[in-house]
Amino acid sequence: MTMIDIVVCGAHMRDLPLNPQLLERNAAFRESVRTAPCYRFYALPGGPPFRPGLVRVNENGACIETEIWSLPAERWGDFIALIPSPLAIGSVLLEDGRSIKGFTCETFATVGANDITALGSWRRFLDSAR
Repeated sequence: MTMIDIVVCGAHMRDLPLNPQLLERNAAFRESVRTAPCYRFYALPGGPPFRPGLVRVNENGACIETEIWSLPAERWGDFIALIPSPLAIGSVLLEDGRSIKGFTCETFATVGANDITALGSWRRFLDSAR
């Protein structure tokens, strides 16, 4: 079976509200990783479920904790169809130099969003919001 790796950084991570969308498609957790230090991270308005936005920048970026999941290729399309704007799938550069398709965010959505880059993790943000 052909598998496609995808980087997730928010509600699709293990034990979070949208993770069943991956599990229902027989996706498998591969590893926890961090992005290269070229991203800003935002808590987007709206929800539930609450979602982050990962935006690549030219300066003042940081490493963000993410997960890699492997999704069966035949389920890729129906999974991607679930992703609402301003989220998108793009190439995510990892700390170890790999570039893997994953969740990104269109920059227009960061206007008025809460910049949570300093926390470095969606789980840390969720813990701080309790």
